[in-house]
Amino acid sequence: MEDATARRGPGSWRIAARPRDGWFLALAAVVVGVDQFTKWLIREFLDRGDSALNLGVVKVVHIVNTGAAFGLFQGAGGLLAVTSIVGMAAILVYLFNPGFAHPLMRFGLALMLGGAIGNLIDRVTNGEVVDFIKVPYFWAFNVADSAITIGVLVLLWTMLQERPQTGAPANS
Repeated sequence: MEDATARRGPGSWRIAARPRDGWFLALAAVVVGVDQFTKWLIREFLDRGDSALNLGVVKVVHIVNTGAAFGLFQGAGGLLAVTSIVGMAAILVYLFNPGFAHPLMRFGLALMLGGAIGNLIDRVTNGEVVDFIKVPYFWAFNVADSAITIGVLVLLWTMLQERPQTGAPANS
């Protein structure tokens, strides 16, 4: 039986989740679970503005954010929710795109997807996102933010490693 992608020619692709791709979705689900559990712990046991632990340079605090990363777009929850949904749809398209078949690319996309879902849950249910990890000279963040950041870095690094070599080698 001929592969449907091969019939359409080179450069074409289709969205096709295969059973072996389930671990990417499972990783996204784990990120969502850990993110929501840690945010629940903070909401349940720490009053807003308070801090609980000081682990050297890392402090656990209870801060809420009605905007995006770095305190941008405060109060724009509806717009940020729609933007998150569009971003998650794009991630899903790329997650199952054969052009992004490298496991590290999919790993990065899965982290980004899980983080986006985790923060979207907060935006939709509470109108704000709980941030609780604080390091000096930087904004507070959470597990979802960390997963998104790590996912973007992994994706970029992998894309740069996979970049085709063009042109002749430079003369010494």
